[in-house]
Amino acid sequence: MTTTQAHPRILRAPAVVTGPDRATRLRRRRIVLPVVAALVLLALWELTVLVFDLPRYLLPSPVDVAEEFITNGSSLLMPTLITAIESYLGFLVAGVLGIAIGITLSRWLSLELATYPYLVLIQTIPSVAIAPLLVVWLGAGIVTNATVAVLCSIVPIAVNTLLGLKSTDHNLVELYGLAGASRLTQMFSLRVPSALPQILTGLRIASGAAVIGAIVGEFAAGLGGGQAGLGWVITQSATQLRTTRVFAAIIMASLISVVLFAVISLVERRVLSAWHDSARAHDS
Repeated sequence: MTTTQAHPRILRAPAVVTGPDRATRLRRRRIVLPVVAALVLLALWELTVLVFDLPRYLLPSPVDVAEEFITNGSSLLMPTLITAIESYLGFLVAGVLGIAIGITLSRWLSLELATYPYLVLIQTIPSVAIAPLLVVWLGAGIVTNATVAVLCSIVPIAVNTLLGLKSTDHNLVELYGLAGASRLTQMFSLRVPSALPQILTGLRIASGAAVIGAIVGEFAAGLGGGQAGLGWVITQSATQLRTTRVFAAIIMASLISVVLFAVISLVERRVLSAWHDSARAHDS
């Protein structure tokens, strides 16, 4: 064989995974891997209960919790709806206020230096200590619980918004300045779009914090105006040693947070996938 002739194996191009095939494979992995992990955890949970012969009031098995959903699941629908309303309302208010606070503090350095320590202070105050005071001031009910949700979730949004706005490329800021763009134009056409990844990160963190705040408010408020959320269900069920119902209520509370987290993640992929690496599909 001459030097100009090539071996057939050398001419064979390596297999290349196309864009759609790669995206399909990643979507399947996002579904399959969490399902497999959940099944493994459930199996370990069931095995632990069986091996150690744990009583139902101490640690119910997944089968016991499933039976609780089948027999009494309908009684959890209204508490779940109430907690969801409180959580989502608090999250929306915290989102608007948190982003507004971040934009305001990034605009005036003196205001940031004066108020930033108090943002940190708000985050360090236990919500369990604040909730009883809010019950005294506002009364028991959805408004109080939503307010606790706001206090628990506003700081991550404000801090991440401020960080994102301050991390804007200074070269682009100078370019906007040379072009004669006003500060308002710079803020909403350059800084805010550049800060979207950090803003959405703060919103994802706040999605779980809002649900926690609403339930903490329900712990303190109890049966506020006849509006019993999942926090009240958890408290009453734990007092009666109805552990399976406690687990069922916890699962419903987690679903509230998961739904909100999923919505934010969907928005993030829609908004950032075209230009930011954090929202693009990566396969290792």
